[in-house]
Amino acid sequence: MNDDIYSKLRQFLDRLPGGFPATDSGVEINILKKLFTPDEAEIVLHLTEEPEEVSVIAKRIGRDASEIAEKLESMARQGSIFRVRDGKKLLYHANQFVIGIYEFHQKTLDREFAELMEEYMPYLGMVWVTTKTKQLRIVPVDSAVNALPAVAPYQRIRELVKMQEVIAVAPCICRKERALMGNACDRPRDLCFPFGDLARYYIDNEMGRQISADEAMSLLDIAEESALVLSPSNTQELEYMCCCCSCCCGVLRGLALFEKPADHVQSGYQARIDTALCSKCGTCLERCQVDAIKETDNAMNVDEARCIGCGLCVSRCPEDAITLAVHPCAEAPPANLAEMKSRIRQERGLD
Repeated sequence: MNDDIYSKLRQFLDRLPGGFPATDSGVEINILKKLFTPDEAEIVLHLTEEPEEVSVIAKRIGRDASEIAEKLESMARQGSIFRVRDGKKLLYHANQFVIGIYEFHQKTLDREFAELMEEYMPYLGMVWVTTKTKQLRIVPVDSAVNALPAVAPYQRIRELVKMQEVIAVAPCICRKERALMGNACDRPRDLCFPFGDLARYYIDNEMGRQISADEAMSLLDIAEESALVLSPSNTQELEYMCCCCSCCCGVLRGLALFEKPADHVQSGYQARIDTALCSKCGTCLERCQVDAIKETDNAMNVDEARCIGCGLCVSRCPEDAITLAVHPCAEAPPANLAEMKSRIRQERGLD
């Protein structure tokens, strides 16, 4: 009976934009068993993607509202569902597995969960590559676009961050997971940024702390110095942003396996090297997270099939030999999270 409820929950999560595919090994069921009791799984099946009051949810389930309120809040604090505050009212809704449930289990991630995720990550990657619209996009560090004649507002990440009413910073779940697996890297961990309602959720659940825009700018300086790729929500209205390294980030680790990583990201730019100015110092080679820089006899060159337009090579080139050029297939990201998820849902044939 228990396996049946987890199978239903898997199907429910797979119908959400981020997906939750089945496997032959059943690792996805083991993940759900670790994160949800059978009763919690049953409750989640009655949630929607829209925030709702406890009374509405309890009526749909056919159970006492006070009992359901306690269980919903418990799951929200665990990271298994999402909670929104509307004044004094608490609203709850179902949450997709990634980006969502996995990232929100900051405080409960342990070695067992990390091992399960390592096994399951390739299956989640298959969902990523089957849709044109991604949940994340790549934006260049500001220092790499400052010299460009025209830059769309949604590409100027620091200006977007400064506009946010609520900013939080939290540990990177990917670097935490890799550390649990014995593969810790030396880059800073506390460099994931939720904004707005998501920031409030992190702060309320004590998964992150609220910061000022000035502190966020200082942390972005650290991210650039540490050669971390800026990966915000694939939206013009900023929801969250990851600062990613290729040794830990699930997305970058997956991209590195492709011959043409640029085909599987949404980015507005690609790097270009002026070979006449290049001194072959190797700085760009060290900073590139996707092996897009190749050394030739006379200079470094960019492999356009691999370049994801992060600008990390541009910002530290001592000869100013590297610039960004607009990607030939660049297009504006979805306006907001709802539009992004709608596109992904359509591309996965869920509508």
